[in-house]
Amino acid sequence: MSATAGQAQSERGLADRLGFKPGQVVQEFGFDDDVDEGLRASIVELTGEELVDEDFDGDVDAVLLWWRSDEEDELTDALMDTVTLIADGGTILVLTPKAGRDLHVSPNDVADAASTSGLSQTSAVSVGSDWSGTRLVVPKR
Repeated sequence: MSATAGQAQSERGLADRLGFKPGQVVQEFGFDDDVDEGLRASIVELTGEELVDEDFDGDVDAVLLWWRSDEEDELTDALMDTVTLIADGGTILVLTPKAGRDLHVSPNDVADAASTSGLSQTSAVSVGSDWSGTRLVVPKR
């Protein structure tokens, strides 16, 4: 197996571990030049769909939320806004800078915002060297 093929398989594996599925439409919020490009590529590789941006107004199956703030109330607002965009049973992956990085967000703040927003936290994962992810599920209505 070539290094490139191994990297593609590894990238696809990350998206798979995070619960993304082929054919899903994933909307991305908070994109900036500091995001993890490997994660973004793995989602595109697995789903077979390009990520859609904040202006997309169609139905989505999942949201990728890059969050760089330590103000819990703002995160709660952002989560409540995204819940209305996602199909029942869809997922939100909240990505925050890891501990020790600028604009780090406490996992407790993410959990509190999720709970207030009516979301269920299913897992926490490390995404690359700079980001931590928290997978949230939108309950069936």
